[in-house]
Amino acid sequence: MIGLWDTTGNEVVKALAAERRSAGGVASGMALSLIVVVDEKRVREAEAAATIATSQHPCRLLMVVRSDFERPINRLDAEIVVGGRLGPCEAVVMRMYGRLALHAESVVMPLLVPDVPVVTWWHGEPPELIANDFLGVVADRRITDTGQADDRISALRQRAADYAPGDTDLAWTRITPWRTLLAGAFDTLDTKVTGATIVAPASDPTAALMSGWLAARLGIQPRLEATADFPRMRSVSLQCANGEVLTLTREDSMATFARTGHAERNLPLVRRPTGEELAEELRRLDSDQIYAEALSAYAGVSDLDGRPHKRVHIWKDPVLASRTPVATPAPAPAASTPEGGSTDG
Repeated sequence: MIGLWDTTGNEVVKALAAERRSAGGVASGMALSLIVVVDEKRVREAEAAATIATSQHPCRLLMVVRSDFERPINRLDAEIVVGGRLGPCEAVVMRMYGRLALHAESVVMPLLVPDVPVVTWWHGEPPELIANDFLGVVADRRITDTGQADDRISALRQRAADYAPGDTDLAWTRITPWRTLLAGAFDTLDTKVTGATIVAPASDPTAALMSGWLAARLGIQPRLEATADFPRMRSVSLQCANGEVLTLTREDSMATFARTGHAERNLPLVRRPTGEELAEELRRLDSDQIYAEALSAYAGVSDLDGRPHKRVHIWKDPVLASRTPVATPAPAPAASTPEGGSTDG
């Protein structure tokens, strides 16, 4: 590992090139550039997840930690790790302070691997508008996580309003095992599904996307049954035209599959670490049309996949946005007196 404190972008580029030469074969065969945007308090979580993902996808990992925007002096600290604790990848962890943090692209752009896709992942609260962050504008794929938002359902609806082909969300990735098991049930089902019921917390974005997926695929309107007894989606039931009911219920790391007239079956439904979910999203670098259809069906916003793929950067200064103007007090009205009178006592 090479540590550069109070450095410049040019010095980071030179140090990475030198480390690549000394690492030799470890630094070859990069499939993509992965930009991770994360707060200081969650750096270790992001590093652990990225280590799992990069073990499956050789890449250049560029981790951007922004803080202290109002600091009067800009500062850049960087760690360069090639084939070390962050897996078989080239990794640069950059901590940016002051106004430099608002222009992270000035440091990141020269570090991107030429002629390979760029993926940006926000590990934390999703941006309201991805176009406000140049690191999202430059990316071919953009990964958010509405499960990290304070108001997760509002954040999911905002993802629909702000959607462009190439966007995805880890709330969608988390229901891949559910979708796999439910799709497998149709191998032996020869009747039409007429309804569905999803039991989950009211604020669970995975349940919302499951509802959208079922609506888009089956042409039905699933019913969401809110529960406060479980921290995440509990069960999905499908009602069929012939009267049969298929139910998939989560039990810790297992699921119980029940079907009218058949014996219950226990199936694996393991909750995966964030790194495995991230690795799944890195397997595809084109737009996810199924996700777009599910998000569209839930949010009621049509033709998401028909939107332009490219975004135009819209500058927004978070420092100015966070400052509320101080209201100027209105001047006191002049004292009024009866006509011809005086204000003197």
